[in-house]
Amino acid sequence: MKALLKSGIERGRRIGARAFPALVVAGSAIAFWKRGEARRLLAVNSLFSPARITANFSNMDKLFHTRPMSRGDGPPTPLPAGEPATLPPATAPWIGARNITALLALKDGRIVFERYYQGTGPDDLRISWSVAKSWLSALFGIVLEEGAIDSIDDPVVKYAPRLEGSAYESATIRNVLNMASGVKFNEDYLDYHSDINRMGRVLALGGSMDAFAAGLKEKIARPGEFWQYVSIDTHVIGMVIRGATGRDIPELMAEKLIRPMGLERAPCYLTDGEGTAFVLGGLNMTSRDYARFGLMFLQDGRLAGRRIVPPGWVRASTEATAPTLPGEERYGYQWWLPADAREGEFFARGIYGQHIYINRPLGAVIVTNAADRDFREEGVAEENIAMFRAIAEAL
Repeated sequence: MKALLKSGIERGRRIGARAFPALVVAGSAIAFWKRGEARRLLAVNSLFSPARITANFSNMDKLFHTRPMSRGDGPPTPLPAGEPATLPPATAPWIGARNITALLALKDGRIVFERYYQGTGPDDLRISWSVAKSWLSALFGIVLEEGAIDSIDDPVVKYAPRLEGSAYESATIRNVLNMASGVKFNEDYLDYHSDINRMGRVLALGGSMDAFAAGLKEKIARPGEFWQYVSIDTHVIGMVIRGATGRDIPELMAEKLIRPMGLERAPCYLTDGEGTAFVLGGLNMTSRDYARFGLMFLQDGRLAGRRIVPPGWVRASTEATAPTLPGEERYGYQWWLPADAREGEFFARGIYGQHIYINRPLGAVIVTNAADRDFREEGVAEENIAMFRAIAEAL
């Protein structure tokens, strides 16, 4: 018995000796994964801090899960230089007040003003935030034109069955395009416990955005009844596109938009832990490439002589069709219009001062990237539109 016990102990030691390196490797892998998770959570918590915000916005690929998108092998679509513009005197103090990091102005397809600030440069891949919503809208219009989606009045669950039983069950695609889903969602970025910040932590910790959307159960109104800006509505549009085409958004967008547009640098998308693109705000690209997108919409969906987005969709998506209240800023299918919008005037907008402003009658496209921590202060949105109009008129 004593010999048997000794033999068993010795055998256990040998097994343990063989298993120990594997346990070390496994433990190291877990520690490495946790370190990455902790790094992303730290990034979320310090993303908008005064000391880091500008650098963070040009280096999101170093902070979160990302997915590169191919720009193809062709040359970039030219953005030739035009006669340099003299901007209004009020532009300089506005640049400082709004913490602008890039300002580009195009007149009739030519760059007439281009400056970079706060130590950033033309090659930076800059976070779009909600400017990405307008890109997804453009992709939706292409997919709709190609017949993968029957109608924007189809229920979202027809293409995204995972949303059955959620607050989105009775919403149509039109409702989510218009931000009129009726889903209860707190978009307050300053409230740690808000839905938008809970969603951010899901993204940082490698969770599932699809599961987050499907987990929303409460409504505040019937779909289509009134307008409320709800960023997760845009994720639902992405779910509809994926369900209708059987393809993921980065791959589809690279084929239908990125490569045909001839961008300068390969962009990337932030993703969740499942590799699903953060379509409501996760694009990263150069300021010039944002300008190419604006130029394409200025030209009814054409760029460098090539039809990319259906002209009918360009017009439909930039019309004020959402049920906004009188006197408020107006909304289309993931595009903004000023409250007093002039004919052919619309814009894409993201938090902290990201804009693509388009003024068709004046042939103007204006792009800003910024790290404006006061972007929600009263009067800032109106001040920005007034400045864009003044710049467009000066070009």
